[in-house]
Amino acid sequence: MARRLRPVELDFTESAPLRLVFSTELAAPPPAVYRSLAVELASTPAWFTAVAAAAPIDGGAGRTIRLRGGVRFRETILATVPSTRYAYRVDETNAPGLSALLEEWALSPAGAGTRVRWTMALDGNGACRLAMRLARPGVGRSFRDAMRNLDRRLTPARLPSPGTGR
Repeated sequence: MARRLRPVELDFTESAPLRLVFSTELAAPPPAVYRSLAVELASTPAWFTAVAAAAPIDGGAGRTIRLRGGVRFRETILATVPSTRYAYRVDETNAPGLSALLEEWALSPAGAGTRVRWTMALDGNGACRLAMRLARPGVGRSFRDAMRNLDRRLTPARLPSPGTGR
């Protein structure tokens, strides 16, 4: 059964009782990364393997996400700054113990590529917060794998230059 969570705003990324923050650099440029995160939502399961399904709702003002294992989220998009920032809060979920959750993807140029920072800001009962602290290494691994998959998807394989043999 889905439960309503406490509505939070963008400043929750700084004030949440628990924040999980992960970052990496991709070879793909910021516009391509942003498009994959915020525009081509249905393609998310192809590169973020923890996600089983993703779809826009409410004319693009929200999203539904289903994770492998059955956790579901209904979200409201709070920030869409092309090539820079994409953030949303979870309004409803079937995840136990969670009382508030906001995620932010911050993108910045890194040479010809993109620096990606993903922040999960959350609140929940003691068991939920403990479980998320313990899950931090696995969530980080999932993020790194997703970013590696996304980069492969967005960055065409480099063919050898003629006459170089490489």
